[in-house]
Amino acid sequence: MAGVYTALVTPFNADESVAWGEYEALLALQLEAGVDGVVICGSTAEPATLTSDEKKELISRAIKLCAGKCQVIAGTGSNNTAATVEFTRWAKGAGADACLVVNPYYNKPQQAGLVRHVKAVAAVGLPIVLYNNPIRSACLMETPTVLELAALPEVVAVKDSTGGLDIVSAVAASGALPVLSGGDALAVPTIALGGAGLMSVASNIVPKRVVAMVRAALAGDFAGARAEHYALLPLFKALTAEINPVPAKYALQRMGLISSACVRAPLAELGEASRPVVEAACAAAGAL
Repeated sequence: MAGVYTALVTPFNADESVAWGEYEALLALQLEAGVDGVVICGSTAEPATLTSDEKKELISRAIKLCAGKCQVIAGTGSNNTAATVEFTRWAKGAGADACLVVNPYYNKPQQAGLVRHVKAVAAVGLPIVLYNNPIRSACLMETPTVLELAALPEVVAVKDSTGGLDIVSAVAASGALPVLSGGDALAVPTIALGGAGLMSVASNIVPKRVVAMVRAALAGDFAGARAEHYALLPLFKALTAEINPVPAKYALQRMGLISSACVRAPLAELGEASRPVVEAACAAAGAL
């Protein structure tokens, strides 16, 4: 598993209903850019405030539109193991290529609990991408645990959103499991250390440029990858000006790709102070 996987936003209308036409148009743009896959119902999609029916419809539409063109990774993880297993079983039946399973949040499980959780999901038989995101989950999957779970045939990659390179380095050096960066700004360093690619937020905005950056790095053209990295770094930073996906949705609205930057409560739309930062970064990246 390697390349660029876009963590797709869920566009909403002003009344907070899902903007299905805009969603399908965003998927079409990703396919045109040549991404290797899309992540549906990941953190960027606001899964905490999507209904079960909405999640299933988002995944189903992506599977239909992306069939034979790119992989569809379904975000099925939650802090309820039984519910995660049930949703993963549904995703497998729907035709998803893999599932993204985040560390259970709020419960703060021990490492043994994380192993128990992932093994239960693995029994479904759908390929699993581990999602190590301690910032959102308040739970870190430690390196020995990642390596233990890498021995499961269903575990095919780990998305590292730890914000550092310690676990990336250890896992990539082991050769046990492909490592995908969960941060745009760490994609090139991750690949330089032996990582396999990126699950990207910025590729919602400039998918072709992110694909070019990652493919250059994977091909060993680090001069080209660095040049693209530095050119896009202001955008990477701007997309973290407030919690994801708030800046990304504002950018997409300014680009005319979605009609509303609406996010569901408890999130709020991008603050006035952050808007010029996002606009300037998008303009510098050629998105505006």
